[in-house]
Amino acid sequence: MEILELARTIRARDPARPTWIEAVTCYAGLHAVLMHRLAHGFYRMGLRALARAISHTSRFITGIEIHPGATIGRRLFIDHGMGVVIGETAEIGDDVLVYHGVTLGGLSGQPGKRHPTIGNGVAIGAGAQVLGPIRIGDNARIGANAVVVAEVPAGETVVGIPARPPQEFRVLTPRRAPSPGYGLAEAPCDPVGEELAELRAEVAMLRNEMAMLRGRQQAEPLPAAE
Repeated sequence: MEILELARTIRARDPARPTWIEAVTCYAGLHAVLMHRLAHGFYRMGLRALARAISHTSRFITGIEIHPGATIGRRLFIDHGMGVVIGETAEIGDDVLVYHGVTLGGLSGQPGKRHPTIGNGVAIGAGAQVLGPIRIGDNARIGANAVVVAEVPAGETVVGIPARPPQEFRVLTPRRAPSPGYGLAEAPCDPVGEELAELRAEVAMLRNEMAMLRGRQQAEPLPAAE
């Protein structure tokens, strides 16, 4: 039964290590996935009004909005869950981890594929926005509050706005182990601080060049008077 598979996934992946009863009765993500299965079945049968009614009821109960047209793989773990939005043409693979506040949304108002495709084993941090008909490769990791509008290769980690690999940020010494829910960079990323640091470095370089030019001028002999 899928309910047992989902409960087993929650017990394995949640560091709170809930009991079986807790996993089945107290996790909105599990309830949202089960209600989506029912809504998706009616949606495929063409009973779209009934499907939307079930998904709307699920949203009211769980705080998680999943369009009945979305395709969801096995063992999806929506941790906390409140504020998650998954669009109609979104596709989610197996063993995906999604935190609260995540949006799998579209950028176009036109019919057709307009929501992302999420590969197997992907982790999406709290508040992240994955937008458009892009693909997120297997086992990729998306940091908290990232805005992703381009393809992410398999196994890649992206953070920031717009999302990019953390190697592009200045490397700092990590203070604690990163969490997929609240940021994946090895150190806090501060884009404004990075820009200021670059400007300071450029000003220091210009000052050194000016000092060298002044030194050369002082070292050069003055031209003889005619």
